[in-house]
Amino acid sequence: MTIDQKYIDQFINVTSKAALASYHFVGKKDKIAADKAAVDSMRNELNNLKIKGNIVIGEGELDEAPMLYIGEKVGTGNGPEIDIAVDPLEGTNFAANNLPGALSVIAISEKSNLFHAPETYMEKISAKVSEKGVVDLDFSTKENIFNLSEYLNKKPESITACVMDRPRHKKIITELNDLGVNIKLITDGDVSGALLVTDNKYGVDIFLGIGGGPEGVLAAAALDSYNCSFQGRFLFNNEKNKKRAYKMGITNLTKKYELNEIVKGDSIFCATGITSGDLVSGIKVKNNQFISETLVTHKSSGKKKIIRNVINR
Repeated sequence: MTIDQKYIDQFINVTSKAALASYHFVGKKDKIAADKAAVDSMRNELNNLKIKGNIVIGEGELDEAPMLYIGEKVGTGNGPEIDIAVDPLEGTNFAANNLPGALSVIAISEKSNLFHAPETYMEKISAKVSEKGVVDLDFSTKENIFNLSEYLNKKPESITACVMDRPRHKKIITELNDLGVNIKLITDGDVSGALLVTDNKYGVDIFLGIGGGPEGVLAAAALDSYNCSFQGRFLFNNEKNKKRAYKMGITNLTKKYELNEIVKGDSIFCATGITSGDLVSGIKVKNNQFISETLVTHKSSGKKKIIRNVINR
């Protein structure tokens, strides 16, 4: 089955409205208010859609409301059953401090086709690779870079790796430096970081390291429409997270997930810019209108493009 293309415009509207709501808090040094504005807008717009929506990737649990929580039902209750992954404000610090790269993100699939990810860390890797066995979470950093160099017909010194600037990545960064690889460090926003491998214009060949599990699923939903690879492995560092994983049906806590295990069937992904970054431009004001840019993918139709949208409040 496929998801009707009519939903593309509807979900672009959802992320555009959430981006605009958060935009009003850009530079106000209040990431909680910026996030809440995006969440409230996204929930309101989703509840207007003729769908039976189930939030499978959200911002926490029921007791952490007003976040869009895992298991929350959205939509009018009339229409197709779909699974929804959301990050109403990806890059809360970016928005609060008026830095590049804040996004409003959503991904949808048919019921039971989107991985239910717990709120825990994930080891992940994405690359400009269409074949298996070139890059792999089980390979060393050196092996991944050498394999990728051969695959892309580039020298390691011409490879660019994107890594989140975190103390936990010190070993990876040191190894990349020793290999002469160019490194693009990002402070937040690992959904967009993983997506920088999708197009040569971004100048990134591989994304690797440890980030959020929910963000990994969101990135996978977009990468599923590109000729790129993605792998993820959840990291459970305490008993609470392990129990939550078992409750969600995850029995093998060390399993390495391939792209087609995270996103099955058809999918739609939308990421609207709040502040301008690598992927899309942020909200612009022109003649009393708000202009947004959204990266949208739709697997079954092959759509992969940036849509400009005029938002009227």
